[in-house]
Amino acid sequence: MLYIIGLGLYDEDDISIKGMKTLKGCDRIFAEFYTAKLKDQKLSTIREKTGKDVKILAREEIEEDMTPLKYAQGEDVALLVPGDPLVATTHSNLILEARRKNIKTRIIHSSSIFSAAPGLAGLQIYKFGKTTTIPFPEKNYFPHSPYLTIKDNLEYNAHTLILLDIKAEENRYMSANEGLEYLLRVEKERRENIIDLNTLAVVLARVGSSDPLIRADLIKRLIVEDFGRPLHCLIIPSTLHFLEAEYLIEIGGAPPDILK
Repeated sequence: MLYIIGLGLYDEDDISIKGMKTLKGCDRIFAEFYTAKLKDQKLSTIREKTGKDVKILAREEIEEDMTPLKYAQGEDVALLVPGDPLVATTHSNLILEARRKNIKTRIIHSSSIFSAAPGLAGLQIYKFGKTTTIPFPEKNYFPHSPYLTIKDNLEYNAHTLILLDIKAEENRYMSANEGLEYLLRVEKERRENIIDLNTLAVVLARVGSSDPLIRADLIKRLIVEDFGRPLHCLIIPSTLHFLEAEYLIEIGGAPPDILK
C-alpha cells in the first residue's frame, strides 16, 4: 500500500490525527519538500512520535525513479508532502503508476494554501479565478503568463491567487516583493494597463503559522515593505464586496478609500 499524506501548511504539527496513526503502521516513510517549505523540514516530531526514520527524497527520486513505488509493492509505504496531496501534478502521476503496478493507494488530506489564503485575506473563495505562479526569471526565460492570468481573471471580475516560485535545492523562496517587481516588469514590456504602482494587492506570509501576516495596500507601498520569513504569496483582487473591503481595511491595513 502507498499512502500519500498531507503535512499541512506550516509545520509537522499540522498533520491530521489520521495521518499520524497511519504513519505508525507503515514500514517505510518518505517525504518531499520541493513543492513547498515547512518550518522544520527534519520532521523531528514525527520521527520521535513514530520511532521511525523519515527519508527526504529529491524531485528526481519521485518524478523519475518513482522510489516510493519500488518499496510499496511489498510494504506499507508513506509519502509525506507539504500542503494537501495531489495538488502537485507529480503526486497524481504516482497514483497513476501505482494503479498500473497494482499497488493500492490511499490519500490522507490536509490543509491547503488554495483554501487558507482566500480565507485569511477575508476574500470570498467563490470569486477567485485561475491560480498562477510567478517563476524566478532566468536567462531567456521570463514568461508573461502570470500577468495574462490576472488580466483574464479581471475580465471575469475574479480575484487572482498568485503563488511564488520555490527552488528548495538552492534554499531560494521568492518574496512578495520580488513577485510584485516581476509583475511590474511585465507591465512595462506589455503596456496593457493591468498592473501599476497604484494597483491594490494583498500579501500573505507564513499562512498556517501562529503569526501569519496579511497586508493589503497599493503596490507602491507594499513593494518596499519587509514581510519577514517565507513562504509568501500574493492576491490581486478584482471588484470587492463591501465586507471584503472592510476586512482588508481593518485586518490588512488597506487604505480606507479602496471601495471608491
